[in-house]
Amino acid sequence: MKKFLALLLAVTLFLGSFPITARAGSLTNYTYTYNEWTVPIPSPDAYRVSAFILGEGLGIGHFHMPQDLHVHRNFLYVADSGNHRIVVIEFFEDTTFEVVDVRTHVYIDGVASTFNNPAGIFVSDWELTRGDIFIADTFNHRILHLDENWNLIVEITHPAQHGSLLPENLDFLPNKLVVDFSGRLFVQATHVNRGLMEFDRYGIFAGYMGAPPVEISPIDQFWRMIATREQRERMSLFVPVEYNNVSIDHEGFLFVTQFMDDEANELQTVRRLNAMGVDVMIRNGFHYPMGDLWWGEGAHMSGPSELIDVTALPNNTFVVFDRNRGRLFAYDPQGELLYAWGGPGNREGFFMLPAALDSMGFTLFALDTTVGAITRFDLTEYGTLINEALAMYQRGLYEESYDTWNEVLRMNGNFGLAYIGLARALLRRGYYREAMHFFQLQNDARNYGRAFNFYRRQWMEENFWMFVLGFGILIFVPPVVKTVLKVRKEIMEA
Repeated sequence: MKKFLALLLAVTLFLGSFPITARAGSLTNYTYTYNEWTVPIPSPDAYRVSAFILGEGLGIGHFHMPQDLHVHRNFLYVADSGNHRIVVIEFFEDTTFEVVDVRTHVYIDGVASTFNNPAGIFVSDWELTRGDIFIADTFNHRILHLDENWNLIVEITHPAQHGSLLPENLDFLPNKLVVDFSGRLFVQATHVNRGLMEFDRYGIFAGYMGAPPVEISPIDQFWRMIATREQRERMSLFVPVEYNNVSIDHEGFLFVTQFMDDEANELQTVRRLNAMGVDVMIRNGFHYPMGDLWWGEGAHMSGPSELIDVTALPNNTFVVFDRNRGRLFAYDPQGELLYAWGGPGNREGFFMLPAALDSMGFTLFALDTTVGAITRFDLTEYGTLINEALAMYQRGLYEESYDTWNEVLRMNGNFGLAYIGLARALLRRGYYREAMHFFQLQNDARNYGRAFNFYRRQWMEENFWMFVLGFGILIFVPPVVKTVLKVRKEIMEA
């Protein structure tokens, strides 16, 4: 009997060492962030799975190799590429949802034209094109601009006749697309490494924008200078890397992603472009937005994160999706990592082959191509507090953000950004010495220096009278003492 109890206890302890499988509405999986020494630190879950959506559950059959999704108000548009259709799902306030439309074709001059592997979908919420639908109908080599009732406005085909520098014998394969407030259409296409293809509101090709930078080392430049023509022809070409996705935030800035390789700049695997195509992303965090900072090899996975999509949230934070390991990384507007979660696997909260990401407020929708599933993530109390603190700080509510950051620290004392948030709030309120203390805790030398400069100026202003008094003593006391001593000497000699 004693042996049986001992064996039962050993089995219980062994099984207890394994994580419990998460279910929808429960905590999802391991959530972490990185500290200033690039060490991963566990944290409470900021997001949890609230829905796991399959085509069978919607009554429309299995999603087959879906490639994109897009949120427009409370509707979710899914590019179900393998089934050559667009699925529209409506979400309600009580978190329920239902399919409201399935489109397999459009009418052109009264004739039905079916989709062929549509890989990108975008619905405009800008005033000029509000409600218009844009579809990258990839294997039909075209882009469709439709009104909100799915009536054709413009069909964009191969842009070679407009000077696109894309050879006519090379297929036009649009994959992802977005539209800005002026009606300009930006397209990420296969075989295009000059940046995003830009079309005006009438579908006329207007040029390229935001080409990825190419960096050539001084050694490579030297060898190309002294090499013969034949040697230069055999050398590898230094050409920009293709973008793999594009998205747009509520301010009209474009987020683009590209996979990291030997020639790519790891600091710019995710970029934020302005209207001129210039990268304006702020990178003031301890580490650049690039997904995982260190990685091992195993389970057919190796190398750095392969960022496949970005979505911007209402408080200017943004979330990137890693195709390599199925993880999501959330960053604040300064480029500081807030939390990372997810992973590879075939269960809720994990992904086999990530394809797309979008947001409805702070709710996230992540698409898995292999599984053919959409995962909905909603904020936990911990994640809500972090986003509230960031929003308060941006609105100038420094005292309120200070209290909220303290509440975050109560839930996770290892969250370094909370200390930075406290320091920033104190800095804006004029408590420079206290801000220096929190910046020092996080080894934030740059902001510590800023706080120290403010504190030094404040101290000088408050203690200026001491310098005036000291200067007065140096100027007036010696002559007075000299005069007193002289008079005393004369008196004694008399």
